[in-house]
Amino acid sequence: MKSFFRQWYVRRTAAWSLALTSIPAILDVWIPGAQYVTTLAVFAWIGVVIAESILLWRIRHMVAQRTMDERLSLGDDNYVHVDVQTDSPTPLRLTIIDELPIQFQARDIEFDLDMRQKPAARCTYVVHPTRRGAYDYGSINVYARTFLGLVERRYSFEAARSAKVYASVINMKRQELRAFSQSGKPHGARRIRRLGHTMEFEKIKPYVAGDDRRTMNWRATARAGVPMVNLYQDERAQDVYAIIDTGRVMKMPFVGLTLVDHAVNASLAFANIVLKTSDRAGLIVYDSKTSRIVPAEGNVRHLADINDVLYALDTQFLESDDVHMVRAVRAATHSRALLMLYTNIESMSALKRRLPAFRALARFHVLVVVIFENTELRSVANEEVRNLEGVYRTTVAADFALTKREIVAELRRMGIYAILTAPEDLSAASIDVYLEMKARGVI
Repeated sequence: MKSFFRQWYVRRTAAWSLALTSIPAILDVWIPGAQYVTTLAVFAWIGVVIAESILLWRIRHMVAQRTMDERLSLGDDNYVHVDVQTDSPTPLRLTIIDELPIQFQARDIEFDLDMRQKPAARCTYVVHPTRRGAYDYGSINVYARTFLGLVERRYSFEAARSAKVYASVINMKRQELRAFSQSGKPHGARRIRRLGHTMEFEKIKPYVAGDDRRTMNWRATARAGVPMVNLYQDERAQDVYAIIDTGRVMKMPFVGLTLVDHAVNASLAFANIVLKTSDRAGLIVYDSKTSRIVPAEGNVRHLADINDVLYALDTQFLESDDVHMVRAVRAATHSRALLMLYTNIESMSALKRRLPAFRALARFHVLVVVIFENTELRSVANEEVRNLEGVYRTTVAADFALTKREIVAELRRMGIYAILTAPEDLSAASIDVYLEMKARGVI
């Protein structure tokens, strides 16, 4: 009996219809005998409720299941599907309520389905996670009712599962398509043939007219009885590291994500492009005291290791130690490498404090400092001025924007590559600079 009342619900329409049955009793003051109509209406209402309940409990088969990816993409729209099947001989209307993870703080995911002409249906909704971690889904609740709609029966399907939110794979695939399409090439970039020899050996082949005699392999010549030369190829596999600053300067939120999370998404897309272009991708994450190093490798499966580290990345947003970062780079690299540093610098005084560490890295590596543009300040600077307060607001915002450009100019004056980009364009900007450097032969 308890299970019956746990599944049996009286709808609001039933309450309103029961209230309407009392109207004849009120009219009995002017129309004698009208109260008997109320009595008959109440008994009719009870009969209809009982009949609808019997129809609902004749349903023998009702199934609901949730279909979604095991890994959700951070900061992107992820689609979730709920499929419902029933073999009820009575036409039904269903209300589906999916229990979402607490991180979404959403209680309005509700769908109304008309099952009168079909035994199965699918409803789809979109979730937009803004934090990495495990998201726990609950049960799927299905409320079934007939065309009368006075009462309904609840079906609760145990569909608890945990979905992990990783760095955006959707963004990674989008950037890969853009980078390797004709329209995705950096403007003005082209491949340049490198001159000279490299030390990456390819094979030994017989000498033909025009081969460089300096590459003659005398041992192979003596063994084969014919002139043999060593063939070398351009060294393509370079160490490329994405470095993420997880200090307090990266806590600022833009478009629902902190700057650290924007850097996480960009690092995964950047590492994918690096591996697809036959270079070795690595990752360094640092804060005030600790650092996490993923050594550079050229295996495509290495991308999963980088993604796992990005997923588990946690920070207290304390003041970062650039000296600690320099030590981590020296421990991870043994040759010249490209370092894509994701950080944020808000003032010239902050740049002066960090400049010695940057110059120490740029002395042995190709360092690219990626700085975030404050898009909200840009919109404030472009506002229409209507009063004196507006003058102050736009002036201060324009001064901050100018300071960012001066920081980039100062870094470039010191021989350090620098990028100023909006957070939402971070992946595209860093990939474009990398491909341009590779085409120009900088790395």
